[in-house]
Amino acid sequence: MPYSADEMYALIGDVPSYPEFLPWCSAARVRSRREDGPAEVMDADLVISFKLFRERFGSRVTLRPEMKEIEVAYLDGPFRYLNNYWKFTPVDETTCEVDFFVDFEFKSRTLQALIGLVFDQAMQRIVRAFEDRAVDLYGKRTLNP
Repeated sequence: MPYSADEMYALIGDVPSYPEFLPWCSAARVRSRREDGPAEVMDADLVISFKLFRERFGSRVTLRPEMKEIEVAYLDGPFRYLNNYWKFTPVDETTCEVDFFVDFEFKSRTLQALIGLVFDQAMQRIVRAFEDRAVDLYGKRTLNP
């Protein structure tokens, strides 16, 4: 990414701002925040709305600023499980590599089958939303060849 690891870490860690730019995210609420050594742990709810589907789910977001890592663990909602992880590795002062992993399964087999049909397109749209947010926050930049 043509943004620093600090910039991308701050963007992804700003969960309360997700409804401003993430597709299908209609609300975000931080339930609690606490320090855990060098990490900050935030319990947060997101409301996802898509056509007639509207679900709230809770996650525990562990922010590790020194390591530039964000780990998300599922607390409650429509999933059987949900895990995701972000790692921001500086390439130099103005660029970074972003490693993102997500794994989930809905409790409902019907919902799981439906999301399976559009999962790749949905993930691409979400990634583009984060990229567009970086442009909005930090300006348009390009990677140096």
